[in-house]
Formats: sequence, C-alpha cells, structure tokens
Amino acid sequence: MIVTAAGRRVGWGPIQRSKVRPSFSEKDLFMTFQNALRAGGVAVLMGLAPLSLAAAPVLAADDPVAATVDGAKIMRSEVTEAYSRLPAEYQQVPLEQIYPALLNSLIDTKLAAIKARKEKIHETAEFKEELAAFTERLLGSTLIQRAVEAKVTDQAVAARYAEVTKDMGGQVEVHARHILVKTEDEAKAVIKELAGGADFADTAKKKSTGPSGPNGGDLGYFGKGQMVPEFEKAAFALDKGAMTKTPVKTQFGWHVIKVEDKRSQPAPSLEEMGPQIRESLSREIGADVTKDLRETAKIERFNLDGTPAK
Repeated sequence: MIVTAAGRRVGWGPIQRSKVRPSFSEKDLFMTFQNALRAGGVAVLMGLAPLSLAAAPVLAADDPVAATVDGAKIMRSEVTEAYSRLPAEYQQVPLEQIYPALLNSLIDTKLAAIKARKEKIHETAEFKEELAAFTERLLGSTLIQRAVEAKVTDQAVAARYAEVTKDMGGQVEVHARHILVKTEDEAKAVIKELAGGADFADTAKKKSTGPSGPNGGDLGYFGKGQMVPEFEKAAFALDKGAMTKTPVKTQFGWHVIKVEDKRSQPAPSLEEMGPQIRESLSREIGADVTKDLRETAKIERFNLDGTPAK
C-alpha cells in the first residue's frame, strides 16, 4: 500500500477542488443565531439596531417591512444584517434559501424583547451592568473594525496574494501507475515481462498486491511530499511514458513505477484565496492596533490578592 508522507492513503484520482454547501435545519439555524445574539450581548434584547460598519445607510423607501410582531416592525435590513453575522458556513447558503428561517429567529428574538420590556428587565442593575460591559466590547471591536476596513482593501488583498503565490505556480504533479510485490526478484521478473511488451495496467491487475492493483496500479496525480521519499524520488525522476528499470524499495515492498503524465499545477486563484487572505490581513491589523494602544498607554496590573503584578 502507498501512503503519503503524512501517513494518509493516496487517492486514486486527480485532486479536485470542490465547494460543498452545508445543509441546515431551521432548528440548527435558530440555535446558531441565538448563540450569536448571546455572544453579542444583551443590547439585542433592548431592540437596539445592530452596528455594522460594512452596511450602508438604508433609506426607508428601500427597506421594506419583513414582519410585524404585536405592531413592532422587523425591517428587511435587519434580516440581511443578521445574515451577514452568521458563521461563514451558513453564508454559503443563498439568502433566499435561508431567509424564512432567519426571519423566524428574528421574530422569536423580538417576542422575547417585547416580553423583557414589559417585565422591565432592561431597568435592572444586572442588565445595565451587562449592557455597559457589552458597550465596552462593542466600542473596542468597532475601533478595530474601522482600521480593518480602511486597510484591508482589494488592492491590499491582491498584493498579499501576489506575494504568497509567487513561488506556488508551476509545481509539478506526476500521474503514475505502480506494481507492488513482496520481493526484489518478483519486481525484476515484472520489469522483464513489461520490457517484453506486456501491458502495464493488465500486469498490475494480475500481480500488484497494492490497493491500486485492481485499478491497473493507477495512483492518479500527486505532488511532492505526498508519497514516501523513495517512491517520490523515483517517480519524479522519470520522463512521461517512462518506467523504472530497477525495482524501487520502500517500507511497503518493491515497486515498479510508470509515469503516465506530468503537469504543472497552477497556483490557486485570487478568488479562491481571497477570503483566507482577507481574514489573515484582518487578524494582523487587529493585532497591530492592539499593540499600538498598549505601547502608548499606562497599564498597571494587580494579582488576585490585590498586590501589584510584576
């Protein structure tokens, strides 16, 4: 059996990128949304409009009512804003598909807020303390968000993409077949048989002990670092259509290798890498903002017992 350098089995076909949209139930979405609201703080229960630096001002004429709850309105913009705050996997689902479930979550939240006001929860000391703490967090995150939006531009993302991909393009991948046997003598006999005109795929089906044997020994395309070193070295040294003239020994046995094709694997596109780069830049800028604030502030620390921390 051939495994990757990381100990994983190699797939028998070319590596393909795919985007799978997650399935969701309305119950799952409700719990996810409610958890996000709780993480955001109690201001939601007061019916405060969520702050979003990314959202443009919405004119009343362009912001229709999505629902009413005992006369209280839920605007379309609240639904789209809530959608933008969902975890990334939910944002892969089109808004049109997730809209009914998201609106139901907002209705339930509005019902709770109306009930909370009637019970004057927002006037309690506990609520006010939590609201003050939430305000502190919101102010801090808004400051960082402003810096991120000012600096994480399309131009900045493109520049970082060029930097990280400059050495990624042109990486060679090999499409190979192999025949795995237990002994060197068996491998030599296979090489002699192939040199006499035997078909490689047919011979692999008959004699290979590896899991790819029934597939004609086909391992598909693989890049460097995916196979054990001895196998990789031999495979990448062969030209297209060539076969090893001597057996190749690995921890799995003795191999006869044939290279069917070689190709250059292009770097991932900006579209593919853009979200990851944007997230990375955002983290870096957030860390820089925090570092600058610490360097210009006078900070005193105290231990749990009240003594000054060193």
